[in-house]
Amino acid sequence: MTVNRLIKRLDGDERVDLLRAVQDSDVSPYFRVMESATAPIVQVEGKDKIMLGSNNYLGLADHPDITQGAQDALDTFGSAITGSRLLNGTMDIHLELENEIREWHGTEDAMVFTTGYQTNLGTIAAVVGKGDVIVVDSAAHASIRDGSSLSGATVRKFAHNDMEDMERKLQEPVVGDGAVLVIVDGLYSMEGDLAPLGEVTALCRKYGAALMVDEAHSLGIYGESLTGAAELFGTAGETDIRMASLSKSPSSTGGFIAGSRDLLDSLRIHARAFLFTTSGVPAAVGASLASIKLIRSEEGRQRARRVLDNAEALRSGLAAEGLDVGARSPIPGGDTVSPIVSLHIGDDLVAMSLWRTLFDKGIFTSAALHPAVPRNGALLRLCAMASHTDDQIRTAIEVISESVAELPK
Repeated sequence: MTVNRLIKRLDGDERVDLLRAVQDSDVSPYFRVMESATAPIVQVEGKDKIMLGSNNYLGLADHPDITQGAQDALDTFGSAITGSRLLNGTMDIHLELENEIREWHGTEDAMVFTTGYQTNLGTIAAVVGKGDVIVVDSAAHASIRDGSSLSGATVRKFAHNDMEDMERKLQEPVVGDGAVLVIVDGLYSMEGDLAPLGEVTALCRKYGAALMVDEAHSLGIYGESLTGAAELFGTAGETDIRMASLSKSPSSTGGFIAGSRDLLDSLRIHARAFLFTTSGVPAAVGASLASIKLIRSEEGRQRARRVLDNAEALRSGLAAEGLDVGARSPIPGGDTVSPIVSLHIGDDLVAMSLWRTLFDKGIFTSAALHPAVPRNGALLRLCAMASHTDDQIRTAIEVISESVAELPK
């Protein structure tokens, strides 16, 4: 009898066995079931929890203006447009959203993808290829790494935020007339630290490299117009490819690229993750449009200030209790916090145990274990939201500090 080696091999996956074991013992921090809207208090598997594990930084996921935007689009276009953007999947609200993003970022053009992951995958694979070089931060998001691999370009990783290592990678020779693309996150999702974009941009200029910045986690938070870290560092005008997700601060689903008309028209022709996937559902596009308009308003600016105030309170409160929450990020004229506060634990099993203790005490966090973080670098990822109250932040600090103190020494 012929052996089906592929299916047989799946039966021996150690990581699958580990997932099943922790799920069976009910200590897994993953695939927990949400039963209410993402808000400061969320019902998770029948119980209320203070939500510190969401990317809903500005607290817009249940904002009435955003849900109304989704409802209006649903009423007009139905549940789905059922086609790619190339064929029958482009709605007038797509064009309105792209024009809003273009004006907001001050670029020649902008283009919306169905998901943030597809935005990176499709863009990177479309703009570089065999013979080109990608120089990328080792902590870059998985979608960046996957897009880089798919492109066929030579990939050179540099140590996280290490500008000397980045320069060494840029100094390595490029074959023929190959181009170089540097890719960094504006704000890194695990440690919650900003890229040193002033230095990154200067090195790109020195070595003639193009620059792509992923603003997924910094959009709506930083910069005078809240377009992200590049604006905060004053380098937006020298950023060739400006990417962001619509699923964090805008609290919807999707992603976009803002840049030159040449770049965007090229993507419309060559980005397979854009051309050969169904358009985002109307409700998501309508919510995204309403979110971007709100972020650009005075309320958006107030929410951006509030989330950083809440993050500062959470971070400083935990640090005062002796907990390791990492370093602040240097910026022009000083330093700053981010909505992401990383509580460093180290050991995977200890981090998982602490996650469960906090979960049982009414605090929902996100656990980052190897290989999502370096070995022995496990952490709990805490996310502040603009909609958290002072009492909720104080309660979280008290419960987390007490729970860490109870860990075995």
